[in-house]
Amino acid sequence: MTRSVLEHTNFTVADPDATAAWLCDVFGWKIRWQGASIHGGRSVHVGTDDSYLAIYNPGSTSGAGDDSYHTIGGLNHVGIVVDDLAATEAKVKAQGFVPHSHADYEPGERFYFRDGDGIEFEVVSYR
Repeated sequence: MTRSVLEHTNFTVADPDATAAWLCDVFGWKIRWQGASIHGGRSVHVGTDDSYLAIYNPGSTSGAGDDSYHTIGGLNHVGIVVDDLAATEAKVKAQGFVPHSHADYEPGERFYFRDGDGIEFEVVSYR
């Protein structure tokens, strides 16, 4: 069987540099690449050596759409695995984001938060 690996996902934000900065702070990631991109926009690739988020802005955007969970093709959340859930939650709070929907479930613990662009993140730590 052929191995497949998710390399990246790309989404639009109001300020790619600001989003990349808090992602690096909260998750300990690095900026892999940044520069001009499609439609006269700007992209910042932030993550690890193996995978990343492509944070994009085309230069002009429209507001957020309806609830993504009810929109075909909507981005519902970005799931990120961490070793220390409590330490990561403290960093999320320090950025001014509000954690919610905490759960202890098999096989781990998790919480969610929305960033300043309304993108939901799930942070999980497995046992």
